Amino acid sequence: MRWINCPAEHSPEQVVNCPIGSLLFWSFLASHRGADHRTRTRLSCINLLFEARPMFTRFHSSNAKKRAPAMIQDSHTIGTLPAEFWQLPEDILFCKLDSDTNGLSQSEAERRLAIFGANRVEASKSRSILEKIGRRVLNPLVAMLLVAAAVSGLSGDLGSFVIIVAVLSLSLTLDIVQEHRAELTAEALRDSVAIQADVVRDGVEISLPVKALVPGDIVRLRTGDLIPADGIVLESRELQVNEALMTGEPFPALKTSAPCSSKSPAEATNALFAGTSTVGGSGKMLIAETGSRTRFGAITAALAANAPPTALELGVRRLGLLILRLTLLLTLFVLMAHLVAQRPAMESFLFAVALAVGLTPELLPMVMTVTLARGALRMAARKVIVKRLSAIHDLGAMDTLCVDKTGTLTEARITLAAHVDSEGRDSDPVLSLAYMNSTFQAGFRSPLDEAILAASHDGVDNWVRLSEVPFDFERRCLSVLAARNCEHVLISKGAPESILARCAAVEIDGLAHPFDEAWQQKLTAIQDRYARDGFRLLAVATRLMPPAQETVAVGDEVDLTLIGFCVFADPPKQDAADAIASLASLGVRIKILSGDHAAVVAHVAGSVGLPSDRIMTGSDISELTDAALAAQVDDIDLFARIDPDQKRRIITALRHRNHVVGFMGDGVNDAPAIHTAHVGISVTGATEVARAAADMILLAPDLSVLAAGVREGRRTFANILKYVRMGTSSNFGNMLSMALASIVLPFLPLLPLQILLNNLLYDLSEVGIPFDEVDQEDVERPQAWDMRGILRFTILMGAVSSLFDAITFVVLLKVFHAEATLFQTGWFVESIATQILVIFLIRSRRMPWRANRPHATLIATSLGALAAGVALALGPWGRLFGFTTPPMTLMATIVAITATYLAAAEVAKRVAVPYPPNRT
Repeated sequence: MRWINCPAEHSPEQVVNCPIGSLLFWSFLASHRGADHRTRTRLSCINLLFEARPMFTRFHSSNAKKRAPAMIQDSHTIGTLPAEFWQLPEDILFCKLDSDTNGLSQSEAERRLAIFGANRVEASKSRSILEKIGRRVLNPLVAMLLVAAAVSGLSGDLGSFVIIVAVLSLSLTLDIVQEHRAELTAEALRDSVAIQADVVRDGVEISLPVKALVPGDIVRLRTGDLIPADGIVLESRELQVNEALMTGEPFPALKTSAPCSSKSPAEATNALFAGTSTVGGSGKMLIAETGSRTRFGAITAALAANAPPTALELGVRRLGLLILRLTLLLTLFVLMAHLVAQRPAMESFLFAVALAVGLTPELLPMVMTVTLARGALRMAARKVIVKRLSAIHDLGAMDTLCVDKTGTLTEARITLAAHVDSEGRDSDPVLSLAYMNSTFQAGFRSPLDEAILAASHDGVDNWVRLSEVPFDFERRCLSVLAARNCEHVLISKGAPESILARCAAVEIDGLAHPFDEAWQQKLTAIQDRYARDGFRLLAVATRLMPPAQETVAVGDEVDLTLIGFCVFADPPKQDAADAIASLASLGVRIKILSGDHAAVVAHVAGSVGLPSDRIMTGSDISELTDAALAAQVDDIDLFARIDPDQKRRIITALRHRNHVVGFMGDGVNDAPAIHTAHVGISVTGATEVARAAADMILLAPDLSVLAAGVREGRRTFANILKYVRMGTSSNFGNMLSMALASIVLPFLPLLPLQILLNNLLYDLSEVGIPFDEVDQEDVERPQAWDMRGILRFTILMGAVSSLFDAITFVVLLKVFHAEATLFQTGWFVESIATQILVIFLIRSRRMPWRANRPHATLIATSLGALAAGVALALGPWGRLFGFTTPPMTLMATIVAITATYLAAAEVAKRVAVPYPPNRT
């Protein structure tokens, strides 16, 4: 008879939502005029229950289908619940859920389980191998390389086809394997969760798997239980819930069954949310939402959406478009010039296509993947799991790091910060009395009690517990009666306002003073001062009791004498201040995004060295549009009392301001922000949903590893940028030279086989770039993709290269009167020498002798490729590639041209890549 809970004192519209109310409400009301409103309705329900139930079922079945969601098509439907379900009175919620205090029947629960599904929230599923490959192939640069490979294969250039396909295959394989291995490691980090719950079914309490719970179930909660779903409190016996993972508030939240009108989940004193846990007391809850419909589930579902593009993806995409524009421009220029010169159309087209293939940076995917993979290995040595390789680059490009306060900057552990008397001075008697109170209490010890017990080791000095007045939410205090010899003392501890209301005196230095208005103001000032600094207070008071009295009751908690206050804090992590200072020295600005109180956030910020003068709250953000928030987000570093969606909005606003944003958090409430940031960071002890959303997981709770990670990311990006600069400028210069030469020369400047050999040797020379060292200035400030800078470098350095190619052409033709074979040999040697040796200039912004020593691998690959090129051109097997033996005077001239080019390139480099300030 669960429909008899319909609340008749509410409007007809509310009652109509009950399963049978829509049919009988007015007839019930008319048939019982003599009784009060509630009684008439309930009597009518009972009287007509057995007479009219078949009709009720048919009528409700035909109408409820129209009102219920599409997935609920059954004989009994559950009314739609508002997002703030805790605002509904208990009887209204019972009615909407078609339940009562006896719980659901087993058959009804099974029916609902079939409709709503298991009470389980799956972490975001990993993509299939095909999805991962497809996502990478859609990158413009990779797509362009695939087109170049196809064109090479169709035009008969099998060498280029094999090289490009092999490089892309290796790059994609390394990237996907790294991501898959990281996913497996992250999966192994799943924390164990409670799998059973005590549920009332058919009026009997039984133990069932959490996944079997449905809306309308009643669950008994005990200390240590995880809250299995969203719902309201039906019964509370000192029920305290740790909601830090949802709200960011480290102190336990007191839960009661009293109605709550607040719209904020953080202030809903009668609401319980999946993913939180009970840390004290016991109670019962009515489940309102399960599975993906809980707040926990909604956050997880949002994470299943595609993440915004990373900074590396955006940079490579823009680079691909830049190269594509350069390729089209140069290709069309050559094609038109050849056609104007009346060259054969097909030959001109194939030559233009060959130039386009030559402009593509074939090794870029491999260089990026190998560089990032080496970074991931170095991060793994520092106990950091890199789930997504591009996150290493994004960490280096990051200029703004947003962090949650609880568990990230603080220990998420309550400690006793001070114990003071009524004048704010340190007082040992306060701690001693609080310690006795916490020791002698028989009920559950809260985290505040644990902090008191951990702070003192004095013992109870022959004191004996006689009696206790347990804590309750109305009094908000706890008292114990202790005795030693003939001395009987009542020791009370609780919320300051509750204790002060029961005090008649204040003790200072062993003397009692009347508790008058002056003391009231002084004590209020002490409380306000600590509250502003983010502390929580418990007041401690005593009363001498008659020696013959051995029991106490609530009525004895009067005429107390205030002894002082215990001051509690959630302390910052020991390394937080140093880590923040280290990140700030690297140009990373820190912002705190917390669900905690503004005063607490400001206090923590000040304690770790962050400015705390400006702060924005969730209520402020709710009144701002996204554009207005973006306009203010740069100037504010502290955000308090914000919900998960507001954290996401802040991250999005920072991205719109062109910041590369990281977010570090460990709670369910942090997951949307982790997902939205360029680089999301979590820790091994974080919730499952936070770890699933993160790009990096710290296996050790050490914030200092972030600074090392930032340096690693910048080192990685610096090496990627080396290849980009060298590849684009060298390819552009060579192709420009070849395009111009093809117009003025009566023969090809290089044979197709010689072009392939040149490209192959140059690519081999750059294999050592991922292993190279970088300059200090490259890791001191955030590095980002600067397309204008890359284009400037490409055109300027390419033009210098083409200028010296032109000088080589003139020398070969006018001085040495070279025929085709000698011309091709001379230009091949000059081209391969200038391309490879300039690597040692471009690898650093500094002068070559002031830069860091090149890595041995880079030296070996570069000089080895150069030696191989010269040997192939000048050795006995050179005729196989169409070369001839040049005179020694020509080789000396080429050496002089190469040396002059390197000097000119060093000057051009200083213009193309300006030196950082205060660097020589």
